[in-house]
Amino acid sequence: MGTDEAPLIVEVKGKDLDILSELSAEIKTKIQEIPELLNVKTNIEEGAPEIDVVIDRYKAGIYNMSVNEISSQLKDLLMGKDAGKYEKDGEMNDITVKLPEMSLSEFNSITLKNGNNKVPLYELAHIERSVSPKQLFRRNQNRIGKVMADVDHKVAFDHVVKKVKEQIASIDILQEYQVEVVGEEQKRQEAMSGLSFALLLSIILVYMVMASQFESLIHPFTILLTIPLAGVGAIWAFLILGKSLSIMAYIGIIMLAGIAVNDSIILVDAINQFKAQGLSLKESIINAGENRIRPIIMTSLTTILTLLPLTFGIGESAALLSPMAIAVIAGLITSTILTLIVIPCVYYVFDNIKMKVFKRN
Repeated sequence: MGTDEAPLIVEVKGKDLDILSELSAEIKTKIQEIPELLNVKTNIEEGAPEIDVVIDRYKAGIYNMSVNEISSQLKDLLMGKDAGKYEKDGEMNDITVKLPEMSLSEFNSITLKNGNNKVPLYELAHIERSVSPKQLFRRNQNRIGKVMADVDHKVAFDHVVKKVKEQIASIDILQEYQVEVVGEEQKRQEAMSGLSFALLLSIILVYMVMASQFESLIHPFTILLTIPLAGVGAIWAFLILGKSLSIMAYIGIIMLAGIAVNDSIILVDAINQFKAQGLSLKESIINAGENRIRPIIMTSLTTILTLLPLTFGIGESAALLSPMAIAVIAGLITSTILTLIVIPCVYYVFDNIKMKVFKRN
């Protein structure tokens, strides 16, 4: 539905910042070759300049000073130390004691306390110039480098992700480091997994309802055959229109699992009623088709006409809901036509198999 992050994010997970920086830069160079990606950048790019104090543990041990003690004194001198409060105009203000601004050479000569003695900083450490990364992420005590990019929305997102994975596969990555595509791709995979479970659950629930209503375990399979007939129509519609099968389209296909079976229920129920009146199987199927063709077409047509404005972009959020409407309309068209042809044939075959089994018993 929208996010403040880049749609495509490649995460590099590891411990060494230098190796992360190299891998991130190499991945950035590789995926810049993909024309569908725009504004490729990493979080480990040059940011603000820094001065690193590299403590010599051997020399610190000679002076009997720990690393924590040295860093704590440097923090107090540079960041300031709380020295109490004072009152001004009825308000209490903090008193902070810290060193004034100094040059790099002056900083190198800072004296640290070692009991009653004083030790200059250059005796315990040396100073290095560096540049800090713009952002530094961590997860489970591991540093994370991110390569971010915008995607041309004229191209299907999963096609772009496939190209990115092919480019990453050509890079030699150390065993201790992990590279994976996250961002919208991760959310898409999670959504597709959840929707797949929803589709399976909806089919099971429809079968349970049909089995209880028709008091049969075979004929609900006849009704459920409408769902793949509807799904074929929805997929062909997107193929003909040249549109990608998005999450909303998949939701439309899940809706078809409940909508498309209505025509089959009407037809199968009519066949059962004519069989109960004493007609033969073939006569029951023919009479049911003749008597139920009008309500079946009317039921589907009302749903199709209701969703038609969404496909033309009429109304709010039409661009978002249009794939769902296209999936439902195309699925209903194919399921309605094929229901009147395929379902009677399948019912005839299943019922004959059922009669032969009962005769044998």
